[in-house]
Parts: sequence; structure tokens; C-alpha cells
Amino acid sequence: MIFNVEQETLPREELEAIQLRRLQNLCERVYANVPHYREQFIKAGVTPADIKSLSDLAKLPFTEKQDLRDNYPFGLFAVPKENIVRLHASSGTTGKATVVGYTQRDVNNWAELMARSFMAAGATRSDFIHNSYGYGLFTGGLGVHYGAERLGATVIPISGGGTKRQVSLMEDFGATVICSTPSYGLVLHEAAQQAGVNLRDLPLRIGIFGAEPWTDEMRNDLQEKMGIDAVNIYGLSEIMGPGVSIECAVAKDGMHIFEDHFLPEIIDPVTGEQLPEGETGELVITTLTKEGIPLIRYRTRDITSLNYTPCKCGRTHVRMNRITGRSDDMLIIRGVNVFPSQIESIILETEGASPHYQIIVKRQGNLDTVEVQVEIDGSLFSDAIKNLQQIEMRIQKTIKEFLGVSTKVRLVEPRSIERSQGKAKRVFDLRNESE
Repeated sequence: MIFNVEQETLPREELEAIQLRRLQNLCERVYANVPHYREQFIKAGVTPADIKSLSDLAKLPFTEKQDLRDNYPFGLFAVPKENIVRLHASSGTTGKATVVGYTQRDVNNWAELMARSFMAAGATRSDFIHNSYGYGLFTGGLGVHYGAERLGATVIPISGGGTKRQVSLMEDFGATVICSTPSYGLVLHEAAQQAGVNLRDLPLRIGIFGAEPWTDEMRNDLQEKMGIDAVNIYGLSEIMGPGVSIECAVAKDGMHIFEDHFLPEIIDPVTGEQLPEGETGELVITTLTKEGIPLIRYRTRDITSLNYTPCKCGRTHVRMNRITGRSDDMLIIRGVNVFPSQIESIILETEGASPHYQIIVKRQGNLDTVEVQVEIDGSLFSDAIKNLQQIEMRIQKTIKEFLGVSTKVRLVEPRSIERSQGKAKRVFDLRNESE
């Protein structure tokens, strides 16, 4: 099922013609209305008139999260403040919040793209959509909400928290679609178990999970525990929110980026050079239709690759492969690049290990040390110490073989690792504190 057949199945040449026209218009708008971009264009020696083909995108300056912070709160807005109907903002835990503004057309486009996303996942107007993403300044909750309504489905705006109550309402209201972070999906499953509710007995049929990197192993775990078809959705507040891309339920082979609104490219995260088609690097996105705060070549820091081969679902828009990590979250352990998702895959393939874990990095002298704490499955907690040690050694050995890094793996009691109602915090890099 395709929500907007005309736009989602455009031939590549027509799609690229639309992208070029919108890119040229975007450059003219920001050059005229956003002092930051005008200065960056001049510094790069480029003008809007220089953009004659999509290949000229490489001439344009990058935008980074720090640029949003440096221009806090409204310095990157391209329209008068009275044209802004909605503000969202990040938490600002590592600096000033990043603020994004939406015109009415931006909000309408967002709702359309989320409706496309729901239909790509297999949802219809007959579904009851249980929305566990947070409402408020974060983009997740309201983005999902407006998209569900645009689809014509029934939205249950439960937001985050109150996990026991969420399980009860899922049962009472007969939710058929669950939207949350994948880690919170696992928390809901645990809460359901404690309440004596088997989520597989509910009408639930689709899970739309995003806002944090997750693996195919976690997908399999969620599908088995919840009795659902789990799909991956991608978005980020600076670009729009959820709905930048999503897997189609037909193929589940990468997330379709809605290219009539977003122009993607892959760059080398160190040099900034564009990489050839199919190579893995950092995802960079240019917003083609955003009015409130349009962004040119925004560095997402997410590591992925792009797949332009036709998809069997019929959509022609490029697919981005699963995010393997972030260029700024990548751990360098004794010269080896390690992404948390790689360790997660190994944990989830280990019988007896639960999907709840933490990676703790310290420095002892001049040596980096890594401890991976993994919750053991409750059914095995009473096993003999020898059996538990064997599981620890198995995980350690596999990490060493596949990633080339020595770690200490420690199994911990069930539910001893703190649960998150949003994005799960997996990595604790304490090396600076150890020095």
C-alpha cells in the first residue's frame, strides 16, 4: 500500500528534476533570508546561481548541530516569527538546545510524510495506533500523532511513562500498532509479563520503532515477544522529526527516504568528501521543502549507506540501510573502531543473554578497558556459577573474534540495569574521569 502513489513512485529522472528545482529555490531563500547561510555561501565562494545541477550540491557548505546552537534560538529561521506555528527543541544536555520552527505548510508536510510512513509499515485507517513517543518539545509524539490522524486512523496519545497503565490500555483499547523506541518496546513486554498479560494475545500486529539505533537481532526479539511485524523508522528533530525515512513492510530492506522533501548524500566523516554510491559513511541531508528552518547539507553524524536499486514495494525513493552507529558515538578502543550496535548484535545472538546491557569504558594507566554488563535471562539466573561463566566467556570470545577488542563481560541480575522510557543509554565512557 502506498499513501501518495504519484510522489512515491516517481521515475528517477522526474524525481531528480524536482529535487534540483527545489534545491535552487532553497539556496535562493536562505541566501536572502538567513544571514548565517549568506556568510557561509560567501566564505565558500558560491552563490545560488552556481547551483545548476544536483552535483553542485558538493559546492555548498555543511550545517552542523553547533550552528543551530550558535544561532539559538531563532537565528536560522528563514521566515518571520509570526509565520511560525510550532516550536520544538532538543533537550540541550550537551549544550544549548537546538530549536526548530514549523510553518503551517511544514506541519502539513510532516503529517503527510508520517501518513506515508504508516502506510509503508502496513497500517491503515482502521488501525488503533498506540503512541508511546513523548509529547512536548520533542518531535516524536506529535509527529506520530498528526501522521496517524492524516492517515485517518485512531491515535491513542499515551506518551511515555506509566508503563503498567500503558499495558492495561493496550489491552483495553485493542491497540493494533505500537510506536515507541525499541528499548521501550522491551520494557512494555516486561511490564506485560509482570501483569500476566501476553502481548501476543492482543490485536497488536505492527510495531514502528525508532529514535535509537537497533539491530535485526532486536527486531527478531521484539517480533517474537510481541507477536508483531516490526519496522524501522528514522528521523531527527533538526530535519523534521520522525518520518524522514521508513522501511516498507513488503521488503524490510532499508528505509525509504522521502526524496521529494529530503536530498541525501553520504560523506567521509573525516574528510567531508562525498562517497560513491553504496559506500558506508555519514548521512548528510538537505531539506528541500522546509520553510521555517531549512537546512543545507546537515551532518546527521549517523553512519549508513544508500541503496538506489529498485524496491519490490514499487517506491522509487532511495533506501538508507540500518544505522550502524554515529560518527560521534563511535568508540575507539586501543585503535579499533567499535560501534555499540556491533556488541548488541553479539549479545542478542547469545542464548541466555537478555537485550538489556551497558558498555563501560575506562582507562587504567595507558590502557583502555571495556566491561560489558549483560542482564541474564531470568530463567537462567539460578543456574550454577560455572554455566554463567561459560556464557560470559562465550560473549567475550565472540566480541574478540569479530571486533578485535578484548572485553570483560559480566552477567548481572535480571532488571538490575536501569530502564529508559525513551532512548536507552548504553555507553558510559569514563576514560576522562579515569585520568
